[in-house]
Amino acid sequence: MGKTIIISNRLPIQLQIHNGGITAIPSVGGLATGMKSVHSGGDSLWIGWSGLTDEEIPENLVGDIDDALSKHGSSKVNLSQQEVDGFYYGFSNRTVWPLFHYFLEYSEFEIESWETYKKVNQKFADAIVAKADDDDTIWVHDYQLMLVPQMVREKLPNISIGFFLHIPFPSFEIFRTLPWRKEVLEGLLGSDLIGFHTYDYERHFLSSVRRILGLDVSFNDIYLEDRIIKVDSFPMGIDYKKFSDAALEHQQRSKAEQSELQQRLNNHKESAPDAKFILSIDRLDYTKGIAKRLNAFEYFLTKYPQYKEKVRLIILAVPSRSNVPQYQLLKREVDELVGRINGEFSTVSWTPIWYFYRSMPFENLIDLYTSSDIAWLTPIRDGMNLVAKEYVATRTDKTGVLILSEMAGAANEMNESLLINPNNFEQIADTIHQAIQMPKEEQQERNDVLQKRLERYNVERWANDFMSSLTDQKENSRSYVSRKLSAQLLDKITDDYKTSKRRLLFIDYDGTLAGFHNNPQKASPDEELYDLLDTISSQENTDMYLISGRDKETFTKWFLPKKYNMIVEHGVWISENGAEFSMLENVKKDWMEKILPVLESFVDRTPGSFIEEKNYSLAWHYRKTDPDFGQKRASELNTVLTSLIANDDLSVLNGNKVMEIKSSNVNKGRAAMRMYGKNDYDFVFAIGDDWTDEFMFQELPKSAVTVKVGLQKTSAKYYVDGTKDVRKLLKRFLD
Repeated sequence: MGKTIIISNRLPIQLQIHNGGITAIPSVGGLATGMKSVHSGGDSLWIGWSGLTDEEIPENLVGDIDDALSKHGSSKVNLSQQEVDGFYYGFSNRTVWPLFHYFLEYSEFEIESWETYKKVNQKFADAIVAKADDDDTIWVHDYQLMLVPQMVREKLPNISIGFFLHIPFPSFEIFRTLPWRKEVLEGLLGSDLIGFHTYDYERHFLSSVRRILGLDVSFNDIYLEDRIIKVDSFPMGIDYKKFSDAALEHQQRSKAEQSELQQRLNNHKESAPDAKFILSIDRLDYTKGIAKRLNAFEYFLTKYPQYKEKVRLIILAVPSRSNVPQYQLLKREVDELVGRINGEFSTVSWTPIWYFYRSMPFENLIDLYTSSDIAWLTPIRDGMNLVAKEYVATRTDKTGVLILSEMAGAANEMNESLLINPNNFEQIADTIHQAIQMPKEEQQERNDVLQKRLERYNVERWANDFMSSLTDQKENSRSYVSRKLSAQLLDKITDDYKTSKRRLLFIDYDGTLAGFHNNPQKASPDEELYDLLDTISSQENTDMYLISGRDKETFTKWFLPKKYNMIVEHGVWISENGAEFSMLENVKKDWMEKILPVLESFVDRTPGSFIEEKNYSLAWHYRKTDPDFGQKRASELNTVLTSLIANDDLSVLNGNKVMEIKSSNVNKGRAAMRMYGKNDYDFVFAIGDDWTDEFMFQELPKSAVTVKVGLQKTSAKYYVDGTKDVRKLLKRFLD
């Protein structure tokens, strides 16, 4: 059993250089807490930046730092100040952060920052490769390290890699504006499992993969040539027990044991028993909507003047990225808003807003959570928002009202809170009024459900769920890999081929011998392919058939002079030894005039699609359409055609970005079996990439060697990755 390697931008350790020595203190952040169950004992390692740049570390302390980190199961990646500026403050927080939170106007697309981001991601990947073995499990965290999975995969192709994004993934329309969108997606697809907080982010990611990379996506599986990548949502929880226990302990303290902040809060409560505390806690970040919240609070006091001197808004803004210009402007805006609103509404005995710009120790957070009647958390966009969960966990008597932005990831699992649109001041004012007036019984009813859910799906459960999904994905992949045409299997098949007395080969064309093309006529054979097929077809006691859904005119032009055996249009026509094509099956075509107008109407409504008219079938191609739209139209067309052809003995074949309508009594399997019956063959081989080739795999005898091109569910015994591997395989028959 291998070890688990966790990778994040920062280590869960705070290093302090003091009096010429080094101290290492474990962090208490959400990720550090969540990973406790995974990062335990001697079977795990956490790799990340120490928080100290190369310039800040004295040479004589380098060894001491490594030793101090090693005691906490950690290993550092060294970064210079220039790398931190370009990678962290640059690309991560001036490009990815605003873009993924829909603040496109703040996104900077600087090539220098991108180059530094790539360089630093490579440093992290190299640090992993230096410590990892093939049987280890790697879990990469967050937007700073999106290129790492693929960089590791290139060096360790068989290792198990998971990635979790802790911020939103934006819609395709936003993500496509990133100049390096393709590289970011390819970086992430080095993973076996990619996790998001919500289904919405998962859906946005899959849409971008389909539209930008053109990959096949089935439900939440992405198909690469040699791997299947699973995408899933895992809503991150909190250390519920830590917060609920702290709140219980807090209640049992005597007045003398209470913090100064708690005593001040109590004094205000006693002086105005009916007054309500409204709590707002966020990092000072433009995505959190603090300025909007202040303006909304002003609107509330104007719309409901009866609450003047009856409510107090406590704002805790935790400093964040204070050297980034947008954050400096935001700080100034919030300072000015607080000053203006307090100046406008304050009375001798009442200040509407208490504003703290600082970090607070855990004990003071509990003071605020347990003393506030309402928590008002309205980010404009937020990956999760754990503060909402922390507030609910500390409400030991189940009172208190949570007002939560529907733009926060947490909103998906906290429907019992009061959900609002952070841009709708009218709705916000009415919701604060509703929260103030909410009966105690209703508060307890709502919080009872929330608390049970948060306690059940805590941060430890989140981490364990992700890890068990990653393990399952590894096992599932192995079940596919066991059928891969390995070197050992290939040796045996080649031996059987060479020692056989009579051979029969069925070889598909598109997606097997040649790659796909937007224009099917341009996927013509090259000289290397002609040479390969010439040699196979000229071998003694070998009957080779090219078997395809293509029309006979195209194959006549490409292959008839070569005198190959050919079966086209899925088994309608046959040509042997250079003879003109003749009908293999007697099929009707009178149905085509009824179906053609239907297909034409879909072409008119689906830009990029076109119809291919064959002699006895019709094909609707949608390879050039938008992938999501094409899939939607294909589904519609399938429904329409199924009802139209119910009594006509026709069938619809769903191929690779093509739908073909043809006679039901014609398919590749039926045609292949007719050829098989002609002779006494002791070696039968069939290879193809499409759903239409499944008929061959199913119909041919069990002794046949059947091979699928691409990693998909199939009736074939084996699979190879792509067209290059097909040619390599066929060349083995010639050696």
